[in-house]
Amino acid sequence: MLILKIEKIVEPFFTTKPSGEGTGLGLSICNDIIKAHGGTMTVESEKDKFTEFTITLPI
Repeated sequence: MLILKIEKIVEPFFTTKPSGEGTGLGLSICNDIIKAHGGTMTVESEKDKFTEFTITLPI
């Protein structure tokens, strides 16, 4: 199982898509919103099997 470094995939403009097919801002913006509310986001992934994001927000 591969544990991805969330710091890398939430960098603005990081994308795995070919040039011109995406800006790579979605996860960065989501992560900023989650952090602004005191939460965290973690990701666990296994290549060609699954990717799971867990978002935790305080009550």
